[in-house]
Amino acid sequence: MAEIDHIVLGARTLEEGADFVTRLLGVKPQPGGKHEGAGTHNMLLGLGPDCYLEIIAPDPSQPEPAQPRLFDLDDPATKLMLEAEPRLLGWVARTPSMDSVMARLGPRGGTVRDMKRGDLSWRFAVPPQRQDMDNLIPPMIEWRGERAGRHLHDSHFRLTALEAEHPEDEALRRALDDRGLGAALKVKRGPHPRLIAHLHGADGSEHTLTSA
Repeated sequence: MAEIDHIVLGARTLEEGADFVTRLLGVKPQPGGKHEGAGTHNMLLGLGPDCYLEIIAPDPSQPEPAQPRLFDLDDPATKLMLEAEPRLLGWVARTPSMDSVMARLGPRGGTVRDMKRGDLSWRFAVPPQRQDMDNLIPPMIEWRGERAGRHLHDSHFRLTALEAEHPEDEALRRALDDRGLGAALKVKRGPHPRLIAHLHGADGSEHTLTSA
């Protein structure tokens, strides 16, 4: 079975994203690194050993990538939205067997890439552009060795629920079931695509991140 690996917050810059998370939760994310060739870099906030929050932004130190940046960061509508404040853009699902998932999905699964940074290595597959139902169908990741979440400081916040809304809710459910993610998040019909993440703090506080 696949499961939630991490949620993704987009920002115009990493500084803006880190400031937003610090103001909202009262904890600072830690440095991540560059996604070489993808034109992005990130910061990370541990949500326990099995999940984390990724802050992603365009990396001004890299040349323009050959392919559009992940999570529609190059899309004019996304850029306009992020001018107001950082927003939840998507999520990434973890699978123990990328090959079997990709064999089942075929071209719908995207292209598998081998990636590495420091001691971490993983395989990553992104759905074809514009076939991800507004980022509600997640990229798939298969960690080789320890996962990133095991290397992060614990913020003592936990992701308690992830929800998705979409006008074509049945099509979204089928796509998630194809990836073994039917139980990963609650899907319901809504007038506009939307992802909602619920976070619970050790002090009992509740916070919500949304994509719209």
